[in-house]
Amino acid sequence: MVFDAAGDYPLGTRRPDLVRTPGGLALDELTLDALRAGSLDASEMRATAETLRLQGEVARAAGRSELAANLDRAAELTAVPDEVILEIYTGLRPHRSTSDQLEQLAERLEREFGATLTAAFVREAKEVYATRNLLGSNERAAQV
Repeated sequence: MVFDAAGDYPLGTRRPDLVRTPGGLALDELTLDALRAGSLDASEMRATAETLRLQGEVARAAGRSELAANLDRAAELTAVPDEVILEIYTGLRPHRSTSDQLEQLAERLEREFGATLTAAFVREAKEVYATRNLLGSNERAAQV
């Protein structure tokens, strides 16, 4: 059956066959009984890149382009380790990073993880931060 971004929302109800956990479990396998039995761990509770991409298509079909862009970036970030996500979060806080540090972060996202959309987002933030005087100084950024 072909995916219909406008008609298959919500995915978990209308197209549960398209939603899987990172370990390949189907939605109907995510039960309290399975949790109690110890057959589920926390990693199975994460959204997969494919599910996030499908949700992005649903958002686009509904005319919600900003949400779609967020979901597309989230799909990229499923391949990025938690520690790097925290580095990104910290680096994007106002006055935490210099322009060069944000550019290095964007380059790393592209090089190591193929996260081109997220890298573009970091570069956009870098430009906005420069305009609004939110970049860190070299001295302040070194302390973070």
